[in-house]
Parts: sequence; C-alpha cells; structure tokens
Amino acid sequence: MASRTRTRTYDPDKIRAAVTAQFAHVCRGVAELGPEQLARPSGLGDWSVAELAGHVAWIADSLAGALARPPGAVAELSAVEWPFATASLAGKISEAARETLTGAPLPELYERAADRMAQALAANPGGRVLDLWIGDMTLADFLVTRTVELVVHTDDLNRAAGLDVPIDRQALAACTRLLADALALKAPGGSVEVRVPPFAVVQCIEGPRHTRGTPPNVVETDPLTWIRLATGRTEWAVALDEAHVRASGERADLSALLPLMS
Repeated sequence: MASRTRTRTYDPDKIRAAVTAQFAHVCRGVAELGPEQLARPSGLGDWSVAELAGHVAWIADSLAGALARPPGAVAELSAVEWPFATASLAGKISEAARETLTGAPLPELYERAADRMAQALAANPGGRVLDLWIGDMTLADFLVTRTVELVVHTDDLNRAAGLDVPIDRQALAACTRLLADALALKAPGGSVEVRVPPFAVVQCIEGPRHTRGTPPNVVETDPLTWIRLATGRTEWAVALDEAHVRASGERADLSALLPLMS
C-alpha cells in the first residue's frame, strides 16, 4: 500500500526509551498477578491472562531474535503500513509465542526477554534492516510498531486482570500517531479531521477539502479510546453512545473504516 500522506518522523532515542520503559512497566505489573488473575479470560479470543502476559514477553524476546538473524537487504514496509500487514500472521505469531515461551515462570520469561532486548538494542543502529515475516523493516520503524503492541496489550492486561500498569507517555504518543496516520493512509482525503489530543490530528476521507475556519466534519476522542477503536477493542457505536467520541458533520462516521487492525 503506497503512502499518500506526509511521512511522520519519530525521535529514535525517545522511541527506544519508550519501548524499554513500557516493557518494564508490564514486567512489574505481571509480577503482581495471582493464580486467579492469570486464569481469567483476556478478552482476546481464547487466550487467558497468562497467555496474554506470555505474548507480551514474546514481543521483546522476538525483537531480540530478529536482531540476531542476518539483516535484510532493503526495507519493504514502513511503520505506517505495518498495521495492514499483521492480520494474516495472527495465528503464526500466537503459535510462535506459545512455542518460544514455555516451561518457565512468567517473571523468569520477562527477565530473560528484557535482558535479550536490551543487549540487542545496544548493539544495533536504527538503520539496521530486520528480516521479518511481515516484510523487511528498519529497526527504527519496527520499534515504533512495538509501542503499539505494548500500549495495546498493557491496556488489555489492565482491563482483563484488574491491573493499573502505567502507560509511558512517549509510547502512548507514538502509538496514537501511528494509528492515526494509518487511518489517513487507508482513507486518504481532506473532508474529515480526526483529532486525538494532545498527540495527533489527521485529515482523511475523500470529499471537499476544508481550508479555513472550523472543519465541517470533525471526529475527536482521547488516545486510549482511539487506540481501542483502531484495534477493535471498542465499537464505534458504543464509543459514540458512551460519549467517548464526538463526531460532527455528515461525513464524520468512521465505522466503515474501523478497526484498522485487530
């Protein structure tokens, strides 16, 4: 999918710090989980909370594994295109996580994954091209996608297990912006303005482009609601009914475009 939107840039040092910080937050939260919480349904298919927590450990472990492989030749996929490349790999990723992270308690898995990720990141520049199932990506771009995975699954764990794991502000900002840009890529145009303060504003959907004053078609929501909409955790109609989304104008209906990934 060729991008027709402005390419957003991210500070690579801030993104690395955000990924590391968010994984550390989850690590501390998972250490507090008791047997009853671990056995709860995660709300994601047939995964339990324990399996979801194991998947988050795999996110860090698999990043280190990708950096241990020979590099790819040329980046084929950008960060903003990544959300549309994930759906076909859901089963493969789930199976890989279960095979890789078995036979050890969760705290041990997290400690191992954190150490491997830290060593791998310290040894590799952002321009390193990773050989990935979804298509080769630079490390810098792939790390932006890790903020999406970590923020989304932190929210999943908080809701399923009753945790209160904090979300790093930089990770939340990157996740919000990437998913907003993905919407603009999926439905290019200038007739609707989508606002997710304080992190993102994008225009999307073909039609008359607004140039001055208040746009006639505006959607506004908060970052977590936007992320839940974009990843299929919340339905558009429900978010509207609960006043988590404000939509004005005849074109300000995103229901046919969501979720962007699930």
